[in-house]
Amino acid sequence: MTTMTFSSTSPALRRTTGLTKANGRLMLRNRLNLAYGFVLPLLPLAFLLVGDRGDVGSAGMALVSVIVMAALFPVYYNVLSMTVTRRDELVLKRIRTGETRDLELLTSLALPGVAVAMIVGLGAIPLALALGAPVPVNPVMFVLTVLVSALVFAVLAFWTAAWTKNAEAAQITSMPVILLAVVGQVAISFPEEVRRWIDLTPGAAITDLVRSSWLGLDGPSTDPSLSFGETWAAAGQPLLVLAAWAALAAWLAARSMRWEPRS
Repeated sequence: MTTMTFSSTSPALRRTTGLTKANGRLMLRNRLNLAYGFVLPLLPLAFLLVGDRGDVGSAGMALVSVIVMAALFPVYYNVLSMTVTRRDELVLKRIRTGETRDLELLTSLALPGVAVAMIVGLGAIPLALALGAPVPVNPVMFVLTVLVSALVFAVLAFWTAAWTKNAEAAQITSMPVILLAVVGQVAISFPEEVRRWIDLTPGAAITDLVRSSWLGLDGPSTDPSLSFGETWAAAGQPLLVLAAWAALAAWLAARSMRWEPRS
């Protein structure tokens, strides 16, 4: 039984791995992609040099910006542009005529960007500490936040690709999702009635997860109060928000995904 299961899943794994490596090589050959993927998301750590060492405000702003940008640039925009470009070049159509399944194909498009986001997130930990950020309350949850955020924005990229005419149009069609990502960082400046709706955006969920996992902050509070165990309890709602966005985007993408150029 075990041998049969292994032999039936091994070809799918080999196909996915092969396509992922090919997409990763193409991504790494582009110097602009390297800069956007590895350098740009880490630039917000410079905020740590502005405030006092260990300052919660500057640390929160810097760390949230790092994770949001890691989800947006190496994952969301990269997956979006790669999917649209491959579609317009009929690469996706040719691959689908073989044994490769749709899920394997989409996974291979997403994994290189997700891997870069994870490298950025893990690299941000020692860099932030060296620049004066406080020690994270729950580093495990912080790493989990990076992974979940990357996966959610990869799915959002496939949804956006479904209604993006070409690679040039991606600069416009990506704006709604980018807005959903960044609005959470400025939610505190809005009235309470508006903030309730902003809390349902993926950006707000990422903000809450980063602030609680690293700084032990509960909601908009600027006073660290959460213990290691309490950060897990506080993560429930933002994780549900991210899961809901991923499910919605996956459903919409499955219904409207195009494998050939849009007319």
